[in-house]
Amino acid sequence: MLRWLVLLALVPMTGCGLLYKLDVQQGNLFDKEQVDSLKPGMSKRQVLLVMGSPSVVSPFDQDRWDYVSSIRRGRGSMESKDLVLYFENESLARIEGDYFPEDPDTLIRDARKYKRQYPDEKREDEDKKRRGGGGGGGGQG
Repeated sequence: MLRWLVLLALVPMTGCGLLYKLDVQQGNLFDKEQVDSLKPGMSKRQVLLVMGSPSVVSPFDQDRWDYVSSIRRGRGSMESKDLVLYFENESLARIEGDYFPEDPDTLIRDARKYKRQYPDEKREDEDKKRRGGGGGGGGQG
């Protein structure tokens, strides 16, 4: 009986935001190295081998491929990223989009938010520890 009362008390709390909400990422997932390896003049087949299938290819414009990704972190707002590849005569002509934030401050803030450190920061923390300065970084490798 007590078990049912506890369950009944927890059910309304699920709508109050007291329970953990997972990060949800959808769409094309790739890293900056993949995007950086794209070069003008590559064939569509070469691009497919590097990037995989695009999220969107319009039947009316076969020379534009869209790679779309969205992420919702916890209960935050939905963020969407778009990488657009344009082809001319079956070869890659140009790349546009906002898939990766180029602002270094944003990259560092996001890395710290998820308890990651850049290699230089790890080295500085290790140097401090060796010199007896303490300064535990607490980051993951």
